[in-house]
Amino acid sequence: MKRAVASLPVYGAAARGDWPLAPDIRYLNHGGYGVVPNDVLAVQAEWRARIERDPTRFMVEELPTAWRMAADLLARHMGASGDDLAFVENATVGCNAVLRSLDLHQGDEILVTNLGYAAINKAARYAASRSGARVVEVAIPMPLPDMAALTAALAGRLGPRTRLCIFDHIVSPAALVLPVAELTRLAHDAGARVLIDGAHAPGQIALDIPAIGADWYVGNCHKWLMAPRACGFLWARAEAQAELHPLAISHGLGDGFLAEFDWTGTRDPTPMLAMPSAIATHQRMGGAALMARNAALARDAARLLCDAWHSPASGPEDAFAAMVSVRLPLAAACREDALRLQRRLAHEHRLSVPIMAFAGALWVRIAAQAYNELAEYEHLARALHA
Repeated sequence: MKRAVASLPVYGAAARGDWPLAPDIRYLNHGGYGVVPNDVLAVQAEWRARIERDPTRFMVEELPTAWRMAADLLARHMGASGDDLAFVENATVGCNAVLRSLDLHQGDEILVTNLGYAAINKAARYAASRSGARVVEVAIPMPLPDMAALTAALAGRLGPRTRLCIFDHIVSPAALVLPVAELTRLAHDAGARVLIDGAHAPGQIALDIPAIGADWYVGNCHKWLMAPRACGFLWARAEAQAELHPLAISHGLGDGFLAEFDWTGTRDPTPMLAMPSAIATHQRMGGAALMARNAALARDAARLLCDAWHSPASGPEDAFAAMVSVRLPLAAACREDALRLQRRLAHEHRLSVPIMAFAGALWVRIAAQAYNELAEYEHLARALHA
């Protein structure tokens, strides 16, 4: 008897049928809002229908167990324990929960970088302003010559007043994968605690969250791990859980980390309940092989664009995974210019790709997912010339 052979995953145009994308769009912005695969959307719809058949029974009797099972599976997928992981709607919610739970005092400092996600840097300033603390923003040189330049810039700004460091695992505008374990050790040695904003990391790179050593780690599952939108998580090491509270205080106050975060009021639980299906789909599409394939495609595409425009990427090639930012050879450098160009590419060329203004220039951040292929980035290169 012949043994059945599992079919290998397909990529590029042949994979488009697994996704609900419009057939005429060249979608190079998976890192923006993700795209939910068709089979995960179907599972989410099944959960929604199951809830509506008897909402009270489901919310009271079925949801707590199903919710925890999904959270435990997600935690194991990232090398962690389910006891240390709570679902939140997105990474921004998780970061805000940490920032609003901190006991800051006059003169304390929160260290961030100029490449940190703008919403989180603003949240840090808001939290600091309520207690007399201040935010120290470290300027990272662009293009980044090497990671030594980054660690040197950060080390030079750590001081005795630094209470918290916020590091992006994968920087949103510049797409750089930061050495977060090394940065965490650097911050801890200086007496500071560490929050890692891993919004782009799950599903784009392999993760062992406890091994990083941070105090808190937040991530999104709707970007690269194929979950429906409004599915993120907050991981906290055991020693950092007692002081941590969700933004919405509800019935679980005082009953522990998971009790407080698992129920913050009535919300749509289906993105989280579809998480096991999302992980299974990521594995079916290749898992580690998919992540390696996407990173290779992104780097090939970046070389193509750099050569076409005679312009640099935002850092060394080995600092990227499935996203790369390339500087545009244009004099324009403000946010309004970026939005105008982004809209023009979308409307005239059916190219969905983010244009960002930072470090005194405009940059295009390309992303590579299973449904992308090199010809789409060639089209982008021609469109910019036009």
